[in-house]
Amino acid sequence: MFTGIVEETGSVKAIRHGNRSAVIEISAELILEDIHTGDSIAVNGVCLTVTKAEKNSFCADVMPETLSRSSLAELKTGSRVNLERAMAANGRFGGHIVSGHIDGTGKIIGIRRDDNAVWFDIAADKKILRYIVEKGSVTIDGISLTVAGLTADSFSVSVIPHTLSVTILGEKTIGSIVNLENDIIGKYVEKLITPADNEGKSNISLSFLAEHGYC
Repeated sequence: MFTGIVEETGSVKAIRHGNRSAVIEISAELILEDIHTGDSIAVNGVCLTVTKAEKNSFCADVMPETLSRSSLAELKTGSRVNLERAMAANGRFGGHIVSGHIDGTGKIIGIRRDDNAVWFDIAADKKILRYIVEKGSVTIDGISLTVAGLTADSFSVSVIPHTLSVTILGEKTIGSIVNLENDIIGKYVEKLITPADNEGKSNISLSFLAEHGYC
């Protein structure tokens, strides 16, 4: 599990493409202090398993499913990436619950400055937007952010200077593709109140949640 608080940015040192998969090698500094083979690292929000840890880099396998559902397929040698180690049991929960399992990608359709902040407008599929709520959390390229605006086909976030300086978000331009992960809590709630037909009728409903202070 991750929190969406990026620890550092690294760069792609090498990519070895297979038929439909890839092996990616990423140069880093901070996160290499205590990682080992088998550890989980979020790369632009995608949970990858360390297959080899070196002094200045680590390697990870990228499955066809991951390449097809995320923006990792667009990475090239020299590309910068956001990096976060899995949350330690004694760590601070600075962002929100992030699994590193991408729901899909979005496209930046607008960038505008607002005093010291920068707004990003991101278009996404309706299957992703259905779980996005204003003032709720969303993960963009592994960054935990608060949704500041929402329309029928896009959402907006307002990003502070610190986030822009310590992540790759400040390098993005209109048209850039970003990885998106919805807040997992919303998906679990939906599953509980709308079970599959063969699971029987759920006792949890919107009225039940409202009665117990959840709506």
